[in-house]
Amino acid sequence: MLNHLTNNTYWRWLLATAILAISSATGAGTILGTKHDFTGLNKRAGVTAMSGLAFADYGTSCVYCHVPAEKNGADSSELGGIPGWNRFQPATGAYDLYDSRTLDNKVRTPSPISLLCLSCHDGTMGVDMTVFKPDGWDSTADASLHLRLNGGNDLMNCGKCHNGVAAHSIEIKHLGTDLQNDHPISMEYAGLNAKDPDYRPVDSPYGFDNGVKIYDNRVECATCHNVHNPDVNILLRTGAEHLCETCHIK
Repeated sequence: MLNHLTNNTYWRWLLATAILAISSATGAGTILGTKHDFTGLNKRAGVTAMSGLAFADYGTSCVYCHVPAEKNGADSSELGGIPGWNRFQPATGAYDLYDSRTLDNKVRTPSPISLLCLSCHDGTMGVDMTVFKPDGWDSTADASLHLRLNGGNDLMNCGKCHNGVAAHSIEIKHLGTDLQNDHPISMEYAGLNAKDPDYRPVDSPYGFDNGVKIYDNRVECATCHNVHNPDVNILLRTGAEHLCETCHIK
């Protein structure tokens, strides 16, 4: 097969095969062809995205978050990336995080795994701003605008067209940097070691049996949202009617 495939195509085939195999084994959906798959964006919806214009199509779906396989061992943080991921680190000092007088664990900077989500959804960087590009990517052929997931009305932002009139609105996906009205992230889960009677103890070091996860004892964006299973409404790890009570007793 290698004789018939370019290096880029081979890696895409290999990654896609692995993802589909995992999806089949677990019963989960696949990221391929969904809104988080910039190579095959919205194929499930039967529309063609603006790859090559709005963003660069790197030919492999995973590289927009994950370090390419051919860069195995490379440290993205040495080039300004989020540690462990293939995206540049946002300006962490720009975030206003949730706070209250009853919040014991004050967080000033989101953890790397939540910065990964914010690096697109805070609307400050292009969705294709990756640290490493796949081998074989021809940067001289790049004519994309590197648009940001931002509701602003200018040519730097998806909101220029995705305004609810010319195309569906992008605003709901644009979190911005003011996160004071969002669920707190990157703080230690209060239910660990039965420290707080208002929170349920975890079922394992990884979280709860219903799929809600804890990352290094912390609550993150991915605690409730599973980007790898887009078949579920707003990517929730469990039904909305049970999500809050997974952690909160009252």
